[in-house]
Amino acid sequence: MMMEDKAFYEKFAEMLEISPAKVNEGLVLKDTSWDSLAVMATIAMIDDIYNVTVPGKKLSQCQTAGDILALVQMETSKKADI
Repeated sequence: MMMEDKAFYEKFAEMLEISPAKVNEGLVLKDTSWDSLAVMATIAMIDDIYNVTVPGKKLSQCQTAGDILALVQMETSKKADI
């Protein structure tokens, strides 16, 4: 796991008001307080940590925390291609 991913998981847990120990790739978002406000906050958090902007529509379709990190990797690789 990259250092950025650890920072993401810690901030993500704080935002969702759950224990950081519960946040891993398999965390099912629908079992948390994941809603449109959380999506917006996560976009800002991803921008802050990874310096990349993810589309809100794609982010809102994520099912797990692992899906979010996969989306971040995809958007980061797109940015590197530019």
